[in-house]
Amino acid sequence: MIEFIIGKIINKREDYLVIQNNNMGYKVFTSERSLSHLEVGQEEALIYTRMIVREDDISLYGFTKEEEMDMFNLLIMVSRIGPRVAIGILSTLDPRTIKTSIIKKDYVSLCSAPGIGKKTAERIVLELKDRIDENELLLDKTVDMNEVQDFVNAKEAIEAIMTLGYSKYEAEKVVKTMDIDEMRIEDIIREALKRLSM
Repeated sequence: MIEFIIGKIINKREDYLVIQNNNMGYKVFTSERSLSHLEVGQEEALIYTRMIVREDDISLYGFTKEEEMDMFNLLIMVSRIGPRVAIGILSTLDPRTIKTSIIKKDYVSLCSAPGIGKKTAERIVLELKDRIDENELLLDKTVDMNEVQDFVNAKEAIEAIMTLGYSKYEAEKVVKTMDIDEMRIEDIIREALKRLSM
């Protein structure tokens, strides 16, 4: 397994780069995002890599950021999503946006990536939702923390309402009708119960 390569950027194409290390040139498929951070002739570039071995092919995929590499590894775990499709997703959406889209079930954002239809977006959410750390997103200063926090508060409020005997459908329906911006979880629950009892 090749964890990373440090070397000189020899060439850049539409979907790959060539990096020289110890007199060898490695062809590394990558995203448009990673390519935009590199310049031909750049010395000492560090590319995090993943080797994909198949019956008829051995390819290297790599990225300039660990978080992009980690998201690539998650995406290719989804059934029927191969490395090239994962590259296409990462060329369209940054890792934080993908994570936020998964926890919010934002299929529209995921479908903006090439080759991703609604069924594939639903499969990404279904298979990766338990692998995304919501707390990590809340601590990430580049993410709209208020938006993510509202989602987390709504989720916890819905779960609490369900423990009181209401169905998931009833709990989600009433919370979705509420403006929960800057509301505490207990306030969301209290208002939801009030509306459910009307």
